[in-house]
Amino acid sequence: MSVLEALRVPDGLSARVPAEERGAGRDDVRLMVSRGTAVAHHAFRELPGLLRAGDVLVVNTSTTLPAAVNARLGGERLVVHFSTRGDAGPSGAAPTGGVWAVELRSPDGAGSTLPRAGGPAGARVRLPGGGVLVPREPLVEGSPRLWWAAVSVDVPALLARYGRPIRYRYTERDQPLSAYRTVFALPAPDGSGSAEMPSAARPFTESLVTELVRRGVQFAPVTLHTGVASAEAHEPPYPERFEVPAATAWLVNAARASRRTGGGRRTGEGGRAGEGGRIVAVGTTAVRALESAAGPDGTVRPSAGWTDLVVTPARGVRVVEGLLTGLHEPAASHLLMLEAITGREALTRSYTEALRHRYLWHEFGDVHLVLPAEDAH
Repeated sequence: MSVLEALRVPDGLSARVPAEERGAGRDDVRLMVSRGTAVAHHAFRELPGLLRAGDVLVVNTSTTLPAAVNARLGGERLVVHFSTRGDAGPSGAAPTGGVWAVELRSPDGAGSTLPRAGGPAGARVRLPGGGVLVPREPLVEGSPRLWWAAVSVDVPALLARYGRPIRYRYTERDQPLSAYRTVFALPAPDGSGSAEMPSAARPFTESLVTELVRRGVQFAPVTLHTGVASAEAHEPPYPERFEVPAATAWLVNAARASRRTGGGRRTGEGGRAGEGGRIVAVGTTAVRALESAAGPDGTVRPSAGWTDLVVTPARGVRVVEGLLTGLHEPAASHLLMLEAITGREALTRSYTEALRHRYLWHEFGDVHLVLPAEDAH
């Protein structure tokens, strides 16, 4: 077992309510900044002073769906987590409501849920309003958690009327859907979205975005509709829908080219000269989308469809140089991506520091900015 895997996050470090209920607003969270093994501690509101003119923040514009719905299977009470909209599905033509990857959970009596094996195949799960969901087969062979299921009703309409945000047991109480949407969230024409919030962007506010733009930081949108995470087993991510638009591909490629030619050199308002044009992803979902659109040479091309990419140290990253992300549990597969960007030694150091300084974990918690080691000063 590695040092990182041996770290344990105390229950008291789970963020149980949103930052605006703990303090002065969404951006009232702490920001740990690591450059290689050098770690510094800031407030998130200091982010504009930590970035440079010409830097590119890649943000996920997927909106969060009210993806949890009460249901019944015979006399059994269930909660259905609608995870990912499928194509025609593994069994041919799509039913009226389409085919969705779903997670069936058992209510815990306190507003959250407990794990439950999916299926059985062919069962008729009754949805509110008279709809029916029929599990077909597991999404991943050998894993009982997520199943492809046929749905008899329009799912976005079902969620809009009966759904609520997915809530995990470490949170204190239910929150409105607005608490689970970021300032970058945009509605999709077909009603698609994320089952869980792309939470790294949650601390951003309109005023902070305005200040970043005023200082010359650029924003590049991508879309990746996140599915239901494996809260208990920490399974690796499965295929998800994504899009990298042409404008984002152009901006990222131009910033990288500018750095190679030395054209990205800027002097920040603090008087420190530095080379802008760094590609900093806001969240692991933005990394996954952008890296899925990159060729072996790091050139990003407009792309859309499904990605099954899992970023690991062995695969490495081709485009992303920095990452703004939440804090992940030591067993989470997301840490492989962080290790690919920053290295094992630096990652272990930063997480040790996060525990020592009692940073808060999960979607309402504090955040971690990883910048290139050569930026240490």
